[in-house]
Amino acid sequence: MTKITGIEPIPVRIPFDHWAPPPMHAGKPRTAIDTLLVRVTTDAGVVGWGEAYGPMWQATVPTYENWIAPLSIGQDVDDLELTTRLERTLHNFGRAGPSLHAISGLDIALWDIRGKLAGASVSTLLGGRRRDRIEVYASLLHYDGVLDNVRRVTARALQAGYRKIKLHERTAAAVAAAREIMGPDIPMMVDVNCAWSPDEAIAAVTAMAASRLTWIEEPIWPPEDVASLAVLRRATGLATAIGENATGALDFRKMIAANAVDYVQPSAVKIGGLTTLWRICTEAEAAGATCAPHSPYFGPGYLATLHVLAAKPRESAIERFYCDLGMVPFERTVRVEDGVIAVPDGPGLGADPEPELIERYRV
Repeated sequence: MTKITGIEPIPVRIPFDHWAPPPMHAGKPRTAIDTLLVRVTTDAGVVGWGEAYGPMWQATVPTYENWIAPLSIGQDVDDLELTTRLERTLHNFGRAGPSLHAISGLDIALWDIRGKLAGASVSTLLGGRRRDRIEVYASLLHYDGVLDNVRRVTARALQAGYRKIKLHERTAAAVAAAREIMGPDIPMMVDVNCAWSPDEAIAAVTAMAASRLTWIEEPIWPPEDVASLAVLRRATGLATAIGENATGALDFRKMIAANAVDYVQPSAVKIGGLTTLWRICTEAEAAGATCAPHSPYFGPGYLATLHVLAAKPRESAIERFYCDLGMVPFERTVRVEDGVIAVPDGPGLGADPEPELIERYRV
């Protein structure tokens, strides 16, 4: 049996440019992508890499140091129940937030290790890949309803080869401006990040629906109000997407049972890692929904999501934040070309973070 010997959280902050004034994120202007890499060592000398949700790394790093590492070092890397036990042990800290984010990063790294030990890709371990290439959709950041910026960056994404685009705009005018540039046939999604009350949402979504959306994402505050989401879905006839703020597989079962969702969006770096992501995807698709994971990040969590998309039954595109990064992780091995990514076929996740990325941007 191969044992865990060390767990090292490594926060990195990568500057980005989205060709407009910085967007707001959690009440502050955002000029960089924070990523929390997780390096897990073993007594076999094999190193695995994971990723935890980055924007809260200041809280998640101590969680690794004080709880996750002491509870995990010495455990077997093939123990598939380890992260589930950690969730139960730490549940008094909250069912979401830093403890679950930290567990997510560990779980992803353990899958990387298992694949490396077996000489097989993670998608092979999941039962075999059904596809080798995954379509990518450009996830534009928020341009605050400034129509010229929306038009300009939408055109830029199309020129870069993307054939599906998601906006983070909250006005029908901004959505219509993007549709004007895209033409009638390019699929378009809109994520409003829980912008509206249930009463506001029906009118707002109805106005946007004229621009022919594939889905409306997180339209209602609070996001767990699945009853109101079901009402919105029936009233507008528009497909809904939700799940990046969920706390586990049970949340998704409730969404589906309420007829509230068409596209479920678990996030590998927030929901418990690849193990929980895979469970949610397989359960949801067996129940008739499509799993379209939340993935606006660039580290090992992104690779884990690629492997899940390669192995799951239904084909769906992967999200990619559309911006210029100071350095693009895995750019030499996992590249977006003409709106498509080839799933890495090396052992484990198929690529490790570049040492120069850590040297340059470690916080």
